[in-house]
Amino acid sequence: MKGLLKNPLIRFLLIASSLYLLWYVIYEFYLKINTAFDDVVINNLVYLSKKILLFFGYELVVYSEIAYQNIVQIKESLGVTIGAPCDGIVLLALFTVFIMSFPGPSKHKLWFLPLGLMSIHLINVLRIVSLAIIVDINPAWLEFNHDYTFTILVYAFVFFLWYIWVNKFSPLKASQNV
Repeated sequence: MKGLLKNPLIRFLLIASSLYLLWYVIYEFYLKINTAFDDVVINNLVYLSKKILLFFGYELVVYSEIAYQNIVQIKESLGVTIGAPCDGIVLLALFTVFIMSFPGPSKHKLWFLPLGLMSIHLINVLRIVSLAIIVDINPAWLEFNHDYTFTILVYAFVFFLWYIWVNKFSPLKASQNV
């Protein structure tokens, strides 16, 4: 068993699985139920998305009712609704788990992790802005782009960040069959 734990891939998989399980339990049984964690992230996504759309000259629908605070809507369009499944929290958790589980200097993790989390959040903001523009142009394009185009792009970005970590900061390189 000790020999098995010396294998970097097995060690990574055990640590990553354990950390993700811990995250999942904390999120599902505490954060989701007892806090406004998702709401805070969603509100920030909506706020930043609206600021970018306004910057580019789009006229937005403004809702005063709390029930509609998670909608980004360009005037005369259907808008997009941001819910907990699309707030990017799972991606943020996965990225954190990957970086924390993979070998590398803690001093680099201290800056790479927050920078990566902010960049993933920003990519999600740009995804929402793009989807709002897409639904304004042609609502029929929304489902495909939401389900496929942006899912692939966002996950590819997270993978790219992890690839940078593995190849620039980890003592193990991707070419070493990690």
